[in-house]
Amino acid sequence: MAVSSDSHSRFNATMALIMGTLAMMGCFMAWSSFAPLAASIAKTFSLSVSQRTLLLATPVLLGSILRIPVGILSDRYGGKKVYIILMLFVLIPLFLVPRVHSFGMLLFVSLLLGMSGTSFAVGISYVSVWFPPERQGLVLGIASLGNLGNAISALTLPRIAQHWDFTAVYNFLIGVLLVLIVIFAIFCKEMPVNKDKSFKDSLSVAKDVNTWYLSLFYALTFGLFMSFSNLAPTMLGTLFKMTPVDAGLWAAAFGAMCTIVRPVGGVLSDKLRPMALLQWVLIAIGIFALELSGTLSMQLLFEIGLVLIGIFAGLGNGIIFKMVPYVSKGNTGAVTGFVGAIGGLGGYFPPILLGVLKQATGSYAVGLILLAIFAVICWIVLWRNFIRGGSHIVQ
Repeated sequence: MAVSSDSHSRFNATMALIMGTLAMMGCFMAWSSFAPLAASIAKTFSLSVSQRTLLLATPVLLGSILRIPVGILSDRYGGKKVYIILMLFVLIPLFLVPRVHSFGMLLFVSLLLGMSGTSFAVGISYVSVWFPPERQGLVLGIASLGNLGNAISALTLPRIAQHWDFTAVYNFLIGVLLVLIVIFAIFCKEMPVNKDKSFKDSLSVAKDVNTWYLSLFYALTFGLFMSFSNLAPTMLGTLFKMTPVDAGLWAAAFGAMCTIVRPVGGVLSDKLRPMALLQWVLIAIGIFALELSGTLSMQLLFEIGLVLIGIFAGLGNGIIFKMVPYVSKGNTGAVTGFVGAIGGLGGYFPPILLGVLKQATGSYAVGLILLAIFAVICWIVLWRNFIRGGSHIVQ
């Protein structure tokens, strides 16, 4: 629902957009904190390649699956309340991470840390209600800049660990979230909600086939973003013997480009047919996945391909979330939860699979070729249903 356009309402909408974005950014920094520190963690715990990729993927699991109930709770009880409770919970695993001494406990804490990934469903639900439909592409694209938390983690956390220690990294993240909690509590207003809506009403979005089509496409685009944000430091370190700081720079470049172009995808979708745009994104992802598979020994070409595939994945994320509020009116959090959950799982399984294939074959090539095949499958589904078939989500 849209609010009136007086100055007070504009202030509430602006603060919702700013703090919804910043809170997501802080949560995403926590969510992706293992990736830029993977080399030192692997050394400390003597991890194999498959154990290392499992650790990187584990936070993605809970952060994906629980997007569904958290998105529904946000629609029902209000994004401000849910956001603050979520950030308070995330403080617990952030405190525990530097204090565990076994790989099993580290996996358990990383699972809890995954709750920070549900911030996406809360943020989209909270921000979207303050703006009219014709601005949803731009606004949700801006809100999704919270994904920059991945890039900020890659850029800053290795330096903090290098200059201080591992514990300082998590003390820093705790401080960031505490500041965000206080500002959010003081300056943000609760969103309008329909408390009469039942969980059954919210779950009805699962019966809409468009929820699942968007989920499939998001599993590719957002899954690619999460997978490469987490794996880039490990891949670059393994392939080209980069230091954690240098690999973190490239991971940050990937994450930043993928996130910065997201509003561009949203703005384009406000003006042009989203599904027609999305088909070119899918084609480009397939092409650059093949390019990456063929340049595993050519550092410059691999780095260029990494940034370019990130740009197209980011455009795709913006295009897809332009359509989310149109699937089921008043159930944006629920649809976001479903689409975000499947998208997050798209970032959970590939790192594990890539690690297993790397250990079995000695190369990342097979995994990257499978990524290209997945892009082709998504393109076929889109073409049959939305291009040739003529179905629409946004008219």
